[in-house]
Amino acid sequence: MLSTGKVVGWFQGRMEFGPRALGARSILADPRRRGMKSRVNRVKRRESFRPFAPSVLEEKAGLYFDTDSASPYMLFTRKVREDSVKAIPSVTHVDGTARLHTVNGEVNSRLHRLIMEFEGLTGVPVVLNTSLNLKGQPIACTPRDALGAFESSELDGLFLGNYCVMRR
Repeated sequence: MLSTGKVVGWFQGRMEFGPRALGARSILADPRRRGMKSRVNRVKRRESFRPFAPSVLEEKAGLYFDTDSASPYMLFTRKVREDSVKAIPSVTHVDGTARLHTVNGEVNSRLHRLIMEFEGLTGVPVVLNTSLNLKGQPIACTPRDALGAFESSELDGLFLGNYCVMRR
């Protein structure tokens, strides 16, 4: 779904702790598409200037970003490598940086596998990641919250554990 331009909700396991979406309560999309930033901001009903983060396979982060260390909590911005800016425009901020989220297979195996599958289809080991919530709402804590966000937004799909909810 991501590789074909769909925007999906991702509700997996226990909720992460902290100020960022780390792959348990996320909205995910294809970072390669120029218009994806606008589309996801429309889904979330928020201002068009607001940026999104890249979730990247930890072992491949250095190929796309100027970094030599992990960033599992999305606390640091890193320069997007000049040769990668065109590959991931929807997660590259206007100043050429990104708030990096590295995904380790031992820490978050499900998101890691998803990004590996995305890379297999697209050649890019990065997905756009933002919190699973809409403007003015808290992050989805329960499956009911996630379903509410799905029903009242333009999300194309919602993955709740092993289940996928789709629009008719």
